Amino acid sequence: MATLVAPLKGQLVWNSGCGFRATTQRPLHHLRNRSSLPRPSTRYHLLQVPSDSFASRVPSKYKNGCRDRLGQRRSIAVSAEEKPAIPDRIYTSSSERPKVGFVGMGIMGVPMALNLLTTGYEVTVWNRTANKCTPVVEAGATYAASAKEVAEASDITFGMLADPEAALDVCTSPYGVAAGMAPGKGYVDVSTVDPATAKSIAGAIHASGGEFLEAPVSGSKKPAEDGQLIFLTAGDEHLYHAAVPMLEVMGKAHFFLGAVGKGAEMKLVVNMVMGSMMAAFAEGLELGSDLELPQETVLQVISLGAISSPMFSLKGPSMIQGKYPTAFPLKHQQKDMRLALSLGDESKQQLPVAAAANELYKEAIENHDLGDADFSAVLRSLQ
Repeated sequence: MATLVAPLKGQLVWNSGCGFRATTQRPLHHLRNRSSLPRPSTRYHLLQVPSDSFASRVPSKYKNGCRDRLGQRRSIAVSAEEKPAIPDRIYTSSSERPKVGFVGMGIMGVPMALNLLTTGYEVTVWNRTANKCTPVVEAGATYAASAKEVAEASDITFGMLADPEAALDVCTSPYGVAAGMAPGKGYVDVSTVDPATAKSIAGAIHASGGEFLEAPVSGSKKPAEDGQLIFLTAGDEHLYHAAVPMLEVMGKAHFFLGAVGKGAEMKLVVNMVMGSMMAAFAEGLELGSDLELPQETVLQVISLGAISSPMFSLKGPSMIQGKYPTAFPLKHQQKDMRLALSLGDESKQQLPVAAAANELYKEAIENHDLGDADFSAVLRSLQ
């Protein structure tokens, strides 16, 4: 596995057994002297590239020093001053920055669009329920009457929709994103969908002459507000490079994973683990309550051990108070569990823990009407 290392100014670095013989190749977590850390303004881009195309992405002065001994895909860390060369086509209109569109103004879409606005991007927005666009329009965005009009007005359009059905409809309907696509435009779908839906959306965008990137995010409302999301992208690599400046406004990391579908698969794996963790955490809290263990102490003990998790620390205090402020709706977590279990069926992989957790989320929706509550409300299924 490649290790991200601290580069010299403007230097490409590589550390996986076929390195560039750079003079400072210490992993970041080994650096103790603050002065040797990278400058805060330096950004790093983690790319997955096939070994047979690796040399073409390395600046010429480094080519002789790189040998992919294992013939496998590798991760490279590239400083912002010397990113890999990309095709000459650039997604720009007459303005200096690309014009950005955003469809889907929900819990996630609003803060993501606001972050783009506050950093100087010209943003056009649309939502099926028009009044949800109000906070973004008041902040300076332009409202469009349809997703098609958003795409027509934009160089790169982002979509954050609730589920696969909504994502497909907003793209492929007569007034959808695909109808407003054209050569030189791109669509970045940051919704969480299954791989088949991602491929259907990609097909519609390509048929209209545009490029497509799936980019589901890891993170919920607060990371979206703080620009700390993680983007799991796949699809047209040129569009990935063109969208990187916007991804870095909205997130703290972004990964290019290859062909369309791989982003969806990665996201569903992550959310399956998250949903299973939350269900087990809820069981532990409820068992502790039944045993009359002090709930605050249960949280403290968990936070000090090997199973400590930012999610437990964030959600635990409100859960023991019976409060579930929505950051990630429970119905969306159950949808992701269902989609992950479907992937397991397709690959013939047993997922008994995830299947049991999914039943708790279904119970919370069907018998407690908690679909719109935060997914931590799965605790109610155990009470």
